[in-house]
Amino acid sequence: MTFTSPWWHWALAFAGAFIAGMSKTGIPGLGILAVPLFAFFLPARESVGIVLLVLICADVLAVLTYRREADWKKILQLAPWALAGIVVGTFALSRLNDQAVKQLIGASIIPMVLLSVRRRRMTAAGVAEKPLPPWSAGFVGLIAGFTTMVANAAGPVMNLYLIAMRLPKLTFLGTSAWYFFCLNWVKVPFGIYGGTITLHSAGQSAMLFPAAIAGGFVGRKIAQKIDQGRFEALALTFAGISGIWFLIGKDVLAALK
Repeated sequence: MTFTSPWWHWALAFAGAFIAGMSKTGIPGLGILAVPLFAFFLPARESVGIVLLVLICADVLAVLTYRREADWKKILQLAPWALAGIVVGTFALSRLNDQAVKQLIGASIIPMVLLSVRRRRMTAAGVAEKPLPPWSAGFVGLIAGFTTMVANAAGPVMNLYLIAMRLPKLTFLGTSAWYFFCLNWVKVPFGIYGGTITLHSAGQSAMLFPAAIAGGFVGRKIAQKIDQGRFEALALTFAGISGIWFLIGKDVLAALK
């Protein structure tokens, strides 16, 4: 994407950045809608670096907004596993094609969505929830690290985990904000090493920062008005959409083109 690109490329890019900002501060999982907007006119590998820096910009606003709300115990439980997932994802980028990576991510997300739906139905029926097994933090951290490295797509995985933890809305947003702020910065040197972040992609990202910041402010307003039940339902819905998108999205995108 350059200054000579069609205007609608830039319109989609600004819309994607705006949506990414909203997802960080108000509607978790909404960022998955930004994925097809960028993928429509950018190769998957190129979009990874551009979107990462846009997300970091939105992360800064999110941690400033919810800086006192994070559950650091859960962040620290996930962190070492996420780092391992990033390392695995770095090597996978050079060995797997785009479609294989997306299908792998979708296949990881959909079972987690179904499990979350089942837990919510059991709770609504008055059945006591069983706590997640001790290994769940390691599994989620590893999958989140891998998916965030190969496609900036750890949001649905993290959201499903935080829903299962039944965190209050603001604690959910604060924990997610700080987790991804730290995780995305860790990814930067890996992105430079893998060639997904360059001076050119950084310049393109910087032009999208205002849209991400604007989206962040709108998301914050939404978070102040939405109740806990709808908040969790939206997060779960967008996680399900993301799983389906990663399984079949490429074919849909090809048809649209």
